[in-house]
Amino acid sequence: MPKIHQAKLDGQGLRTAIIVSRFNDFITSKLLKGALDALYQHNVNKDNIDIIWVPGSMEIALATKRTVEQGTHNIVICLGCILKGATQHHSLVAGESIKQIVKTTLDYNTPLGFGIVTCDNLEQAIERAGTKMGNRGYEAAMAALEMANLQKQLDY
Repeated sequence: MPKIHQAKLDGQGLRTAIIVSRFNDFITSKLLKGALDALYQHNVNKDNIDIIWVPGSMEIALATKRTVEQGTHNIVICLGCILKGATQHHSLVAGESIKQIVKTTLDYNTPLGFGIVTCDNLEQAIERAGTKMGNRGYEAAMAALEMANLQKQLDY
């Protein structure tokens, strides 16, 4: 019979860093609320959460790297909003941000909740910040919690 590994969604005792972009904060503040709701609902103590505000989504990568290098957090949740504009700037920001954030979390074995939404327009961003498409901040926090607990199971 195969052994099945499936993590529980319990954040008790987990130190959490949430890195949030101020750019498009009318969206990112809603993503942050969703992430906090998920953490509180799953036993993460408010005193174990650090919220780190950065100027934009591109700066999330450096803040993530600095945070995981310290080794004081069990999970990192990255929240941002990149909207398509008249140029291809959004593609560059999204691609490089994702690449560097993922590399850092893999290099340091730190579970990641990735909640940087990349949308064609404001309507899509609003839909992903708590309306008909759910809240990507909530979902990112849930993914990070699950991976933190799964990682414990896989350390056998």
